[in-house]
Amino acid sequence: MTNETNEPVRPFTLNDIEVGSRLYEALVHHARATQGAPIIYGDLLALARSLHPDDEVLRRAVPVGIGMKLLFVEAFCKANGYPNLACLAVNRQRRRPGPGYTGDWEADKRAVTAFDWSTADARLAAYASATRAAVPKRRPRITETEAREKLFAHFRAHRDAYATVTLIDREEIVNLLREGLDEDSALRQVLDAKGEFGEEPSA
Repeated sequence: MTNETNEPVRPFTLNDIEVGSRLYEALVHHARATQGAPIIYGDLLALARSLHPDDEVLRRAVPVGIGMKLLFVEAFCKANGYPNLACLAVNRQRRRPGPGYTGDWEADKRAVTAFDWSTADARLAAYASATRAAVPKRRPRITETEAREKLFAHFRAHRDAYATVTLIDREEIVNLLREGLDEDSALRQVLDAKGEFGEEPSA
């Protein structure tokens, strides 16, 4: 999930920040309700949607794109000296965090369970705002229709590259294209995420 300097593998997008903020809230809710039990990526997204049923950006989120959103949660916790709340989110097959997770999982879960999260939410809005301000400028964001047209054209020109890309994976490519990423970068990031998280979700 992180590189050698403990920085995200790519800069956060606005989508990462918005969905990541909602996942943080869902993880706090889950930690309180279950005494820090793990939760699989798809179930975490479903919980976040139940807490924010009218959130359109959250509705479009898919588990294959969850990595950077969890890195946002992890970065927020680290910046404020909180336990790593993102440790509760796990892969469906392994029931553990992705292979890029470098912490002591058992210790992190205990720390999350013991922590008083009741006042932590107050700092989230300011952190998200500051992180948004640091988002690198890319090409302008585009509409969903434009993103789907770009995806279809790219797929037609590079069919072999899409051999392992599922319909749900394509939804994350659309999300990335809407953020202003180019087609090759969006495809590569989704393929990298599939390798990192190994999720075959149905959420």
